Amino acid sequence: EVQLVQSGGGLVQAGGSLRLSCAAPELNFDDYAVAWFRQVPGKEREGVSCINLSNNRTFYVDFEKGRFTTVEGRFTTSRDNSANTVYLQVRSVEPEDTAVYYCAAGRNVPTAQCPGSWQYWGQGSEVTVQS
Repeated sequence: EVQLVQSGGGLVQAGGSLRLSCAAPELNFDDYAVAWFRQVPGKEREGVSCINLSNNRTFYVDFEKGRFTTVEGRFTTSRDNSANTVYLQVRSVEPEDTAVYYCAAGRNVPTAQCPGSWQYWGQGSEVTVQS
């Protein structure tokens, strides 16, 4: 069974940076995409980024414009194939970044770079940004 194990997060000062990890030792990277989501209590979960592990194309959510972009901005998603791990780095963190962050893996589909469904989820990483 595929498990996604998250690490990182915690208390971060505004203006600092953080890195979250999502380890997936059983996942065949060539067949999946991995996305990062975040959720604030009382609000809907929102997507942050998606990386198609078969071709390394990475997309980020432009929160202001409400659309996907390939521009990193304050968020960077990267991978370490040797460790079967995907990372989310957030720079210049803001109090508005306070949330529980989740990684998720979905099997690639031929019609989109990032699938619309996610079969496996990490346990969540709580991030609190202190101003």
